[in-house]
Formats: sequence, structure tokens, C-alpha cells
Amino acid sequence: MSEIPLVATPPLLQGPGFWKRALSHRSFAIGVTLTLLLVLAALLSLIWTPYSPYEVNMPAKLQVPSAQHWLGTDAYGRDVSSLLLVGARASIAVGVIAVSIGLLVGTAFGLLAAARRGWVEEVIMRVADFGFAFPAILSAIMLTAVFGAGMVNAIIAIGIYNIPTFARITRASANTIWGREFVLAARACGKGAFSITVEHVLPNIMSVLIVQATIRFAIAILAEAALSYLGLGTQPPQPSWGRMLSEAQSLLFQAPLLGVYPGVAIALAVLGLNLLGDGLRDLFDPRLARKR
Repeated sequence: MSEIPLVATPPLLQGPGFWKRALSHRSFAIGVTLTLLLVLAALLSLIWTPYSPYEVNMPAKLQVPSAQHWLGTDAYGRDVSSLLLVGARASIAVGVIAVSIGLLVGTAFGLLAAARRGWVEEVIMRVADFGFAFPAILSAIMLTAVFGAGMVNAIIAIGIYNIPTFARITRASANTIWGREFVLAARACGKGAFSITVEHVLPNIMSVLIVQATIRFAIAILAEAALSYLGLGTQPPQPSWGRMLSEAQSLLFQAPLLGVYPGVAIALAVLGLNLLGDGLRDLFDPRLARKR
């Protein structure tokens, strides 16, 4: 018997044709550029920063940008450019771990709901609906009340917030694949639900999950910045873009640029990831690109 073919193979496996279209796609190109800058900033901070981001130098506080301090210094005399570089590392760490939690757990539940149907699907979807009642900030406040503020609790809160989203998207996409002819043929050949899910369903919804993970990454960076701004996320002395915004709030009239730099960094990071997700969505489904 001939092998049952897969359809809608993820475009990342389509070879040079995919990358040729990707390089000519404006949103994808801009998104990749901004995202690479974010990643490079984080990687650079691991090996080099102009100054130590933890070094307090009160005589040098609130200096304007100069050759010595490219973006000036904050209220504690710390170099702002060094804080931004290390803050990028914190944002990426929180985003990657939190989105991975949501992706792995949510996808597993979504695939289980689509494969089993019936009461299993109903229970999982109702639990997912309940999870939507607890956004990341509210979850972080509850975790902080019990375990105290910190990056780990912020990651857990954002990760829990992502689980229902991935579960719903996975279940909806998987249900579509389960109704396709090649899946029906696989079932007729005696394949079980687990084998069909791993060999046929998951590969064909991978592009949807990749796009959603990229978008949730941007939301995770925003959530981390908001939590740090409220004092619930990354704690001193670890630099964070959100806490930089919080510290600059009381100095808006003395040193307004202190609020501009982290705000622009957050905006560019989120913009880059959103454009990257938008570009990937078009590239994974060329019909969307043709409609534009």
C-alpha cells in the first residue's frame, strides 16, 4: 500500500522558494531585522557592556548623553545604554520561557481535545475558558501575594496566561486536519489517535503555532514590562525596561530621555515581533499575501 501523503507541509520545509519569498516580504524583512537587533543586544550584554549595569555612581547621576555615556546616566549614576542592553536579555528570557510554557502545555491539551472529542474536549475547553479570567497581571498579583515578587513568578504568570490561548488555537486547527481525507485514510489503515496526531495533525498545524508563538512573544515582553513597572516582575538590581520606565516617571521634567529610551526599546521589540508574526502568517499561507 502506498504511503499516505501529508498535505499543507509547513513552509519552513519548502526550501529555497520559501526564503526567496521571505526576503521580498516587507513585513517579514522589517520584523526579522528588529528581532535580530533585540537578540544581538541581549547576546552582546552577555560578553560586553560599556559599564557595569549594577555599578552605582551618584556623582555621575543624571548626565546627558556624551562620548563617555552614550545615552547618559540615570538617577543612580548607572549607564543607561548598559541598562538597556541587559534589559533586553531579561525581556527575551521571560518571553522565551513563558511562551514555551504556554506552547508546550497548551498545544498538548489542544491536541488531546481534538483527538478525543466528547467530554474530554468539553472539559479542556471549559478549563481554558476559566483560564481567560486570569490575565497575566492578575495572576502575577496573586502569585506575588503568596510567594513574593520576582522574575520567576512573572514567568509563571505569563506562561499560565498563554496556555488557554494555545489550547484553543491548537484544538481549532487540529479539528480541521482531523476532517481531512488523508487522516480518514490513516484511520482506515488502522493507525491510532496518537500516531495520527504526531505524524499527521501536528506537522500540519505547526505553521499556525509558530505564528502564534511569535505574537505571544511580543505580548509576553509587554506583560513583563508592565509587571516590572508595577514592581511585580524583575527585581533590583537586575535591569528591566519596565522598571526603568517606573524609575523615570518621577524624573520626567528633570531627565525626560530616561523614559524615552526604554519606551522606544519596548516599542521596537514588540513592533518587530508583530511584523515578524504578520509576515510569517502571509508566507505560510500565500493566499493572504495575494489579497493584500
